[in-house]
Amino acid sequence: MSQSAAEHRSQSPERVGCAVVTVSDTRTLETDTGGGTIVERLTAAGHEVMAREIVPDEPRQLRSLLVALSNRPEVDAILITGGTGISRRDRTFETVTDLLDKQIPGYGELFRWLSFAEIGAAAMLSRTIGGLLGQTVVLTMPGSPHAVCLAMEKLVLPELGHLVREARR
Repeated sequence: MSQSAAEHRSQSPERVGCAVVTVSDTRTLETDTGGGTIVERLTAAGHEVMAREIVPDEPRQLRSLLVALSNRPEVDAILITGGTGISRRDRTFETVTDLLDKQIPGYGELFRWLSFAEIGAAAMLSRTIGGLLGQTVVLTMPGSPHAVCLAMEKLVLPELGHLVREARR
């Protein structure tokens, strides 16, 4: 007999260790509103921020950082903001996709669906993706604070513990 999603959630960790990564060529800790929003939402929900990094949109640097973070036992999830669009410098999608052992297609699909309800057809410009790097959950989101709030409130926070539980199995 299979368990319901509610049963899985009840068996999921309430506190998740997270790394927050901002992909940007121009942001600093002081100007990183997207990353700051993720940190605020995580801590308000009782999760722990184990690392916060800002990395330029350079695939080698991002790849090295993500692998290093995924190897830290206290990091259950890596939440990435920025670099998910279609401009020439936006390479987060390609970098993360190449690293993932398993994709979670529904994450990006649901984000674009929710975003479409708010901003219309421009939602198609988002290349948000989620998946697993080993047993570490990796979720990307656009750099705008509004998009971060949407992803965090509607998708990430409601399922973060559940995602981590399933990734560990």
